[in-house]
Amino acid sequence: MKFTRLGLCLLLFFTAFMTAMGQSQRKNNFTISGYVKDRASGEDIIGATIYIEELKTGVATNVYGFYSITVPAGDYHLQYSFVGYKTRSMEIALDKDQSINIQLQEAVVEMEEIVISSERPEQNVTEVKMSTEKLSVEKIKTIPAMFGEVDIIRSMQLLPGVQSAGEGTTGLFVRGGAADQTLIQMDEATVYNPSHFLGFFSVFNPDAIKEVELYKGGIPARFGGRISSIMDIRMKEGNSKKFAASGGIGLISSRLTLEGPIVKDKSSFIVSGRRTYADVFSAFAKDTSARKNILYFYDLNMKLNYRFSDKDKLFVSGYFGRDKFKFEDDFGLSWGNKTGTVRWNHLFNNRLFLNTTLLFSDFDYNFDINDDVLSFDWTSNLREFSGKLDFTYFLNPNHQLEFGYKAGYFQFSPATIKPVGEKSVIDAFKIDKKYALEHGIFLSSQSKFSEKLSVEYGIRYSLFQNIGPATVLIYGDEQNRREDNIIDSVKYSKGDIYKTYGGLEPRIGARFMLNRSSSIKASYNRTRQYLQIASNSTAGLPIDRWVPSDKYIKPQISDQIAAGYFRNFKDNTYEFSVETYYKWMQNQIDFKDQADILLNSTIETELLSGKGWSYGVELLLKKNVGKTTGWIGYTWSKTRRQIDGINGGKAYRPRYDRPHDISVVVNHEVSPRVSVSANWVYATGSAVSIPKGKYAFQGQPISYYDPLDRNGDRMPAYHRMDLSITLKQKKKLFGRGQGEWNLSVYNAYMKKNPWIIDYRNVINGDPKIDPEDNVTVDTEEFKSVTTYLLKIIPSVSYNFKF
Repeated sequence: MKFTRLGLCLLLFFTAFMTAMGQSQRKNNFTISGYVKDRASGEDIIGATIYIEELKTGVATNVYGFYSITVPAGDYHLQYSFVGYKTRSMEIALDKDQSINIQLQEAVVEMEEIVISSERPEQNVTEVKMSTEKLSVEKIKTIPAMFGEVDIIRSMQLLPGVQSAGEGTTGLFVRGGAADQTLIQMDEATVYNPSHFLGFFSVFNPDAIKEVELYKGGIPARFGGRISSIMDIRMKEGNSKKFAASGGIGLISSRLTLEGPIVKDKSSFIVSGRRTYADVFSAFAKDTSARKNILYFYDLNMKLNYRFSDKDKLFVSGYFGRDKFKFEDDFGLSWGNKTGTVRWNHLFNNRLFLNTTLLFSDFDYNFDINDDVLSFDWTSNLREFSGKLDFTYFLNPNHQLEFGYKAGYFQFSPATIKPVGEKSVIDAFKIDKKYALEHGIFLSSQSKFSEKLSVEYGIRYSLFQNIGPATVLIYGDEQNRREDNIIDSVKYSKGDIYKTYGGLEPRIGARFMLNRSSSIKASYNRTRQYLQIASNSTAGLPIDRWVPSDKYIKPQISDQIAAGYFRNFKDNTYEFSVETYYKWMQNQIDFKDQADILLNSTIETELLSGKGWSYGVELLLKKNVGKTTGWIGYTWSKTRRQIDGINGGKAYRPRYDRPHDISVVVNHEVSPRVSVSANWVYATGSAVSIPKGKYAFQGQPISYYDPLDRNGDRMPAYHRMDLSITLKQKKKLFGRGQGEWNLSVYNAYMKKNPWIIDYRNVINGDPKIDPEDNVTVDTEEFKSVTTYLLKIIPSVSYNFKF
């Protein structure tokens, strides 16, 4: 049945494509196509506008800088434009198909023209897509940062609908979704754990990044695999005109980026590295034991590209990053990501564009304990190999078709434990590997039905298959899975398919123009997710365990509807939007009380599943031009889960439910050399469970949590202010480069935001009987001990570029 549906999708897919191709072949119509690039660096420009004055129509370049527009024969004035660049105009006599590659020159930016978006000024109103946030890397670099480390994910957390779980987390919690429900990809390869330093920094070096876009809703059909949001990060391609260098020196890390042509105007490279050096200073510590400590992380981004012809271009990129902690000789923890992308762009003709991609992702961690009798080494790994084909067919200025296919292979290695030394009492232990395949095929279209109404619609079919080798346990009661309820097992050989899931994922979005400066939009999308993290923490720890859907864990399914009003004021100086959404989520997993996760080879015995829902309102006011720029964002939201066996079957709040979230971001140009920035954030405290008492077990006091009140309490509200000032040097650095100093203060007014609240010193009260465990529990008043992690952090850094 699954393959019948897939075959039907393929039939509809190619029928629609051939029909569209036939309808587009009209007499006296000709096509203008080509690439738009940065004149100084040769980088492709994403989202540049090509506008035909006589027809009052135009198109934008795709994510690879390519454009195509088909119009009737005639004499036309073309305008090529992009924010921050000089508009280039030209006249053409269109009597045949023409290929026109354009290079745009960066404009001299006056103080009154500072922009914070890499989009056309009115695009937030006129484009169909909604629930999408894009930040330029240059804007991200102006936001005050902890330790002076510019951070892409933390910057995204300042936008409406995007929340943080608290200090020391780099996860994105978007519109009621968990962190693992956001797909984070760099150059189209998945990054499974985007954190450094246990969550205080992200793995993305801004010097290597070209563009960042976050889809909170209205997710295009080409994306799949996550039910909450998509974070699409594109690396720079490298300067194909001349050699260039940039970097910075900070209190905890330094970075260096080198780029330049291999063959001028034909191929280029970029190499970008970053490393912390806390371990270097620890070598000089007075305490000899501290000298053995190791504490650092590093990143390395590399990318090459080569243009074989006007129709073929090859890109090869990779990321390598690692964290390493070592405390004397007692304990060590290490984790890292590796990604690889090989991409080939091919132009079949001036309308049909193909991007072929091979992808590799690897996330691994290991930790070791060295003790006289408890010495062991633990390793874990997740790998993905995938490939995809993405076609774009440009029918005419009002109609564009996208279609493609993706296949992926996954290998899960949860845990392998080996004893170290002859005295170790730890036995060798291994949780069996799991293997899976995932397929996705999609078709989407953009249609402009009139000047007021435009629609983007599409459909995706995804298929997930568990494959052998594997041993699947059989339980006497599948609804009440316990280890003592295992009655049999079934073994599958290598390559055998033993469980298949699949289904359709429709997407649609519409925009209706009210007038030249305002519009209303609406969207609906269904998404499916086949991988999830098995963790009872929201912190995004490196030892979190990824598990696939299988016989007992069903894929998560989400349906989201959204509607919004968008308005620009004062010649696009200000942007305002208000969006509301409602999301239904099926097969949400959570853990039983006191679940055993880490070394569990039967993880399904600790999991329960049910439904979830989330709804809210997001407001954003943004100022784009002038000496002072920035935005104010506010989110009101509510998220609930309801799972039989948890909280007595009643709805409860997940940890990341934070009803109120406010962010204010301001940048002010004092002079051409001096700029100041500030941001202020406020969020309702995270939902938590506070112990209600304690009981004795084998002579040890154990905290008691009310099983009918999961996450019924809250941490105190979180808020802080960050400040920074940037001073550019008057003189050229070494006669040709530019240098600048940045001073920043994180948590400037020293707000004590709790990181951990520990309850101790219990005073005995009236006893209760826990009906589930039948133990006596003291209902008592607790004295709390609160740990405040980051009170105030000043930092200074020096940045340069040649």
